[in-house]
Amino acid sequence: MTWKSIRYRAEFFVFKAVLATVRCLSYRQSVLLAESIARFAFHCLPRKLTRYQVCRQNLEIAFGDELTDERADEIILGMWIHLLRLIVEMIQLPRKLRRENFRECVTFRDRYRAVESLTTDRPVILLSGHFGNWEMSLVSFGLFGFRAGAVARALDNPYLHDWFREFREQTGHYMILKSGASDEVSQEMEAGGRVAMLGDQDAGPRGLFVDFFGKPASTFKSIGLLALQYDALICVGYARRLPDDFVNSRWTRYEIGVEEVIDPQEEELQGNVQAITQRYSDALERVVRNNPEQYFWVHRRWKSEPRKRTRAARTAKAA
Repeated sequence: MTWKSIRYRAEFFVFKAVLATVRCLSYRQSVLLAESIARFAFHCLPRKLTRYQVCRQNLEIAFGDELTDERADEIILGMWIHLLRLIVEMIQLPRKLRRENFRECVTFRDRYRAVESLTTDRPVILLSGHFGNWEMSLVSFGLFGFRAGAVARALDNPYLHDWFREFREQTGHYMILKSGASDEVSQEMEAGGRVAMLGDQDAGPRGLFVDFFGKPASTFKSIGLLALQYDALICVGYARRLPDDFVNSRWTRYEIGVEEVIDPQEEELQGNVQAITQRYSDALERVVRNNPEQYFWVHRRWKSEPRKRTRAARTAKAA
C-alpha cells in the first residue's frame, strides 16, 4: 500500500466521521456549527490560508470604489459561512429533501419557463455558477424526473470522488468527467438530452473574453458552441438560500429560479458565440449581485488577461 493510498483512506475516514456527526445534528445545531467554524477561520486563521486577499481583490474588481472595507469583510465572512453550510446541507440533503416535503424547503421563481424549456424536443444546457447551492438545483431537477449529465471535475481522492458521484446520481443524473467530456456531452446533445454545468470559471489565456462585472473575464466558449451546433437552449438558473426560519421550518430553505433562457435562434445570437457567452455571463452577474455573500469569491475569476497586440503585430496586420 502506497503512502498516497494511506492518505486517501485517512482523509475518507475523517470525512465519514464528519458525515456521521453532521447527520445527528438538528437544523439549528448544524447552522450554529457551520457559522462557528467559518467565524473561527475568518478571524483566527492566517489570511493566506483563507485566501482573503484573492477574495478582496475579486470584490474590488467587481464593485470598485462603492465597496467599503467593512462591507468587503462582511461579504467574505458571509461567503465562508455559506460554504460551510453548503457542505453540511449536502450531507443532510438525502434525508431532508424529498418530493413529499419539497414545498417546505424550496420555492420556485419562473418555474414555468424552466418546465417549458425542459419539455421541448430540443437539447438543454442547465447552466449556473458557483453561487448558492448548485447541488440543490441538480437534486431538485432529478426529484421531478428531469435527468441530466452533470459535468464535474474528478476529485484526486478516489473514495471522496465515489461519494460525490453517488450523491449526484442518487436522483437519476449521471456524472460526466470534465476531462475528456466532449464525447459524452455531444452524445447527450445529439439525443436531445440535458447537460448541467457551471459556467463561471477562468478559461485561461485562450478563453473567450467577455465582460463580467464590467471587466473582461476569460470564459469557456464551448457552451456557446454547443448551443449553436445542437440548437440547444441555455437555461441559466440558481439556488439562492433564503433567510432562516427556525420557528416554522424543519430545514433550510432555498429559492430555485430561472434568470434567463437563451435561445441561439434569436436573430442577434445566430452564429455569434461571443454574444451568447456575454448573454449568459450577464445573467450570472445579475444573480451574484443580488446576494454576493453566496458567491465563491475564492475562485480567481479574472486570473487571465486578454492578449495585448504589439505595435509590430498591428502594423503587420494593417499592411
